[in-house]
Amino acid sequence: MCGIAGFLGSFSDRELRLKNMLNAIFHRGPDDEGTFFDNQFAGGMRRLSINDVDNGSQPLFNSDKSIVLFYNGEIYNYSQLRNELESEGVKFRTRSDGEVLVHLYEKIGEKVFERLDGMFAAAVWDTRTQTLILGRDIPGEKPLFYSRDPNGGLAFASEIKALRKVSSLNLTLNRQALWDFPSFLWIPEPVTVFNEIEAVPRGHLLIANKDKISIRPYRNLFTPPDFDLSKDDEVISAVRNVVEKAVTSRLLSDVPIGSFLSGGLDSSIVACIAARELQQLDTFTVSFEDLIDPYHGRADESVAAAETASIIGSKHHTIRVNADIFRKSLDDFCKFGDQPFAVSSGLGIMAISAAAKEAGIKVLLTGDGADECFGGYSWYAHLNEIVRSEINLPENPFSFQNFGSSLKDRLNILGQMTPSLRAWAWHYYAHEDEKKNLFSQDWQDGLNSSLRYFESLENSNEPIDFIRHDRNFYFPFEMLRKVDRMGMANSVEGRTPFAAPSVLSLSERLDYGHMVRGKDLKWVLRRAFEDIVPMQVVNRPKHGFNVPIDHWLKNEWSDLVEETFSKGSFLHQQNIISDNAISIAHEMLSDKQRLNGHTIFCFIMLNKWLSN
Repeated sequence: MCGIAGFLGSFSDRELRLKNMLNAIFHRGPDDEGTFFDNQFAGGMRRLSINDVDNGSQPLFNSDKSIVLFYNGEIYNYSQLRNELESEGVKFRTRSDGEVLVHLYEKIGEKVFERLDGMFAAAVWDTRTQTLILGRDIPGEKPLFYSRDPNGGLAFASEIKALRKVSSLNLTLNRQALWDFPSFLWIPEPVTVFNEIEAVPRGHLLIANKDKISIRPYRNLFTPPDFDLSKDDEVISAVRNVVEKAVTSRLLSDVPIGSFLSGGLDSSIVACIAARELQQLDTFTVSFEDLIDPYHGRADESVAAAETASIIGSKHHTIRVNADIFRKSLDDFCKFGDQPFAVSSGLGIMAISAAAKEAGIKVLLTGDGADECFGGYSWYAHLNEIVRSEINLPENPFSFQNFGSSLKDRLNILGQMTPSLRAWAWHYYAHEDEKKNLFSQDWQDGLNSSLRYFESLENSNEPIDFIRHDRNFYFPFEMLRKVDRMGMANSVEGRTPFAAPSVLSLSERLDYGHMVRGKDLKWVLRRAFEDIVPMQVVNRPKHGFNVPIDHWLKNEWSDLVEETFSKGSFLHQQNIISDNAISIAHEMLSDKQRLNGHTIFCFIMLNKWLSN
């Protein structure tokens, strides 16, 4: 695990420039640093030592050092690949999982990425052809950004903050990206907060040499086992097999491993399997103030988590937090988010990763992704209840979070929406009309609706299509981004078994009936693991790490609202928000029909980000 950075082209002061980039991502790898220079290529890394702690420094090379690798992540099937290469006479210098990548690249070239089961952002420099290949994992667990230099060069890094150290880049704010931000709490890739920086798309390669830069996808070769979709027992068996292998393979480590444990099904499955395989497992949960809202239910789930930990025999850690503690961490939350990011549950992830680091844990397993792969979100139970009726759409913005209306009325109203608007209404945040009132007219002129991200759903009302959209949009850009950024804030690696390419491929084959059956969400996942997970967990409804953001913004954090929307704020100074935005914000927070706290939290975090 590390952070990588580098560039290709005629850059002056290469050593100093690269040093500044690596310093910006020190938190991603505080244990070691490595660099390499060759003609117009310069690359480097900051290492977090997890596998082959003593000898796994980078760069990594093939036998004649013509292939050079810097990479961030873990290759979980490296033992299989190493055995294959060694049987053909390849000699390894280290026990690092990353070394298989350079030797396999020498053998099969760019197809190497199709063979990797792992999370990674890799930079391969081929000295023979003077070609740079940037590769990013299929689920998008590890970040990788790039920018084209005005003089024709290319800079790349694990985080945007490293690219901001490239002085030749004249960075400008992306107005469209910031318009989209309050709709989702994050900026959808491949665009970023800056016009001049983009993400290498997940499951893609960027190939660059002195003549051109090209980007293309590579194949996912990790197909699920063959089974009959009409036979429940075969589906259950396939899910058990694939998920169990995904968890056990992600126990690869020469340092102690811990696990998030919310007390719910997903993290309990991961923790139960890990506890069975490891001599000791540390588990971690957050204890919030035990508030209640109609959307998330109770905020605190620590008692249930402790009960599960006792059953599986883990060494359990409860991290007690409140509004004041999280308030003090907002600046770090903003910094390590890298670009505007307002997923408040990330505060809990950051608190847990800090506790893990203090306990000597460098690796944390997570249960993220089970909801998107196996149908776990509460609204999924209602996807097949949408019917057309003669109800008129309300004049004011309306979503599934309008808890002032009955469930029946909410479903009837959602039934009148176009599929793209309905996709937003199920579980996203700022409505287009609300943003029009909050942003200044100058800022929003000429921008596109954020609903464009749901256009693929316009020709389908099938429930499974909405779940697949979440799997390909919400999961990588919110859940995986949160785990990576807030874990690495404290130099702790997050691993997500449900993001394994094999699990993603399996989930693509499942029908809605495998996911939602009667009132049971994640039906097949519950059945697959009901023999090893405590029964009270199997029967417990979905919860997750939830922060009472609406309550805090109306009480302990109310001054942040005033500060953000005041005339002296950075948002006002840069003419991003309207003159009456503060009154709109107050109206939204006092709305008894719908929860709007996260929309306002977006502007709070954007204001903080602009001030840094």
